[in-house]
Order: sequence, then structure tokens, then C-alpha cells
Amino acid sequence: MGLVNSRFFQHACFLIRFRYKKRFLSSLRKAKYKLLGMKVGAGTKLPGMYVTWPHQVSIGANCQLEHSIYFKFDGIWKKGQTILVGDNVFIGAGCEFNIRKGISIGKDSLIASGCKFIDHDHGTQDGTRMRLQSGEERDIKIGSDVWLGFNVIVLKGVEIGEGAVVAAGAVVTKPILPGEIWAGVPARKIGKRGMA
Repeated sequence: MGLVNSRFFQHACFLIRFRYKKRFLSSLRKAKYKLLGMKVGAGTKLPGMYVTWPHQVSIGANCQLEHSIYFKFDGIWKKGQTILVGDNVFIGAGCEFNIRKGISIGKDSLIASGCKFIDHDHGTQDGTRMRLQSGEERDIKIGSDVWLGFNVIVLKGVEIGEGAVVAAGAVVTKPILPGEIWAGVPARKIGKRGMA
């Protein structure tokens, strides 16, 4: 009888800790960020994450976000949204959005853990410290149904077409056409979906 009670107690603790507590905390976060201007679609739960300017972020419906995501609008306060996430998007743990200009992620995309998105550079002119120089800024556009593997880095001005796949660890510096498969540092085309 003691074993049955022990299992029941462990099961109850598991449910409370990993289901009900997470739902409750997610509801509180969602309410807090909505008050601060973030747009969050129905069915999307918010984990523990870091956001510099919540009003700059729009997350669609039924998205699945893991913990420790960093939504960083790298600038002073301004109106509007620059980080746009479509419906049914998965974003893995530890992803970083370091954005000055803008990023959009199409619906049904899969962003694996550790991915980084940086839409700007520092200047490199001689005679002035680089940290004091402004660099080029260009939007990043991720199409629908895109899969980015673990630790992919996407740099300024990149557009990734619908249905494209980028292998783990790649550094994307150029546009990717729909359905293409890219890998490497810097990333290059290695195939196309549907072709053996």
C-alpha cells in the first residue's frame, strides 16, 4: 500500500510542477507582456524569456516556445513591431533575436534551439573604435514551413524562402530560395527538398 501511495504522490507532484505550474506562470507572463504591448496569439504559451521592448514583439497563435529565448530590440524605444512571428511556429531554447531593423518568421516554421538572428553590423572604419560606429542594418525574412537546425546563425539582409532547410551550425549570409537545403560556414546550397 505504501508503494501505491508513493507513486500517486510522485505523479501528483509531477503534474503540479510540470503541467499546472507551467500553465499558471505562462498565463501570468502572457498577461504581463500584453499589458506592456506584446501581441500574443491564442493558444501560445510563454515560457521564462527575456524581452527588452515587449511592444516590439508579435507572436502568432498556437506557437510553441521553449525557455530562455531572448527577444532583443537593439535600440531606443520606438513605435511599432520589429519582431514578427507567424502562427504555429516552434522556437527552441536559447534562441536569440538581436534586431534593430526587423525580422519576420512565416507560419509553421521550426527554429531549433540556439539559433541566432542578427540584422545589423558594426562599422569597421579605421581611426574610430568599432564599438562607437554604426553599421549596416537590413531586415531578415524567414518564409513559411522553414526548418532551421540547431545553432544556425542568420545574418542581416537574409531572406529564406518557403520550405527551405538549413543544417545545424550553418551561418547564413545569402538568400536561400524556396525548397533549398543549405549547410556549412558560410552556408551554401547542398540540395533541394524532394530530390534524392
